[in-house]
Amino acid sequence: MTTRVPRITLNNGVEMPSIGFGVFQIPEDQTQQAVEAALEAGYRSIDTAAAYENERAVGRAIAASGIPREELFITTKLWIQDYGQDSAKRAFDRSLARLGLDHLDLYLIHQPFGDYYGAWRALESLARDGRARAIGVSNFHPDRLADLVTHNEIVPAVNQIETHVFFQRTDDQKLMREHGVQHESWGPLAQGGQGFFENPVLADIARTHDRSVAQVALRWLVQRGIVAIPKSVRPARITENLDVFDFELTDDDMARIASLDTGRSELFDHRDPAAAAWLGGVRFDT
Repeated sequence: MTTRVPRITLNNGVEMPSIGFGVFQIPEDQTQQAVEAALEAGYRSIDTAAAYENERAVGRAIAASGIPREELFITTKLWIQDYGQDSAKRAFDRSLARLGLDHLDLYLIHQPFGDYYGAWRALESLARDGRARAIGVSNFHPDRLADLVTHNEIVPAVNQIETHVFFQRTDDQKLMREHGVQHESWGPLAQGGQGFFENPVLADIARTHDRSVAQVALRWLVQRGIVAIPKSVRPARITENLDVFDFELTDDDMARIASLDTGRSELFDHRDPAAAAWLGGVRFDT
């Protein structure tokens, strides 16, 4: 029996599952099996990127699943080297070909660097043509998101940013709500860092609800109205991460988790000049 995942409605009316399956850092030779396990468990949203170099494996899993295309929500992302209006359209076509699809449900600008304005104009064109049902951004801090919204015609449907119990992004979410942008979390389990799985607050709440620490953290995101894309290559964990819709955290639980916020990333600081320069120089076979 598979889990049915509630959907949220984006600012253009497109519906998106509230939990999806992410494939960041899953090796290409393990990706197809992991995605097949996720689809079998009930995931219908799959998140990849040109920079992950596993779009082909995602496409093979989609084809092998036999699930009707209209039931799936497929996201991929445009990398910095392909920003600019014309090059972004060519990169989109390459991603579609690797995935074996004729349209995307969500196409994201992966990083807020380089000619992302030119890239956004390309995405607006793809949205108008219906080749991308929704378009959005990733890793945009509030100032860059507000700037993009102010000076362009289409408001991003989604901003996918690092969000977890140790980096809760409440100010980011407030701005997104003001502009009708859906908050989506990457790294919802803090990539296992900062003692995530042994955290005493999360562990105590998990015992109270007879759940795992991961399930508590994902349920916390769901109750905040944030879409999450957990990742795993273990079928049991993949299934467990989706099983968060039949319990509810109390107000006290939510307050205790709020106390864990450090207000900073321990993974990557997109506002660090050295980090921005490094990202701008990264190239992939996209």
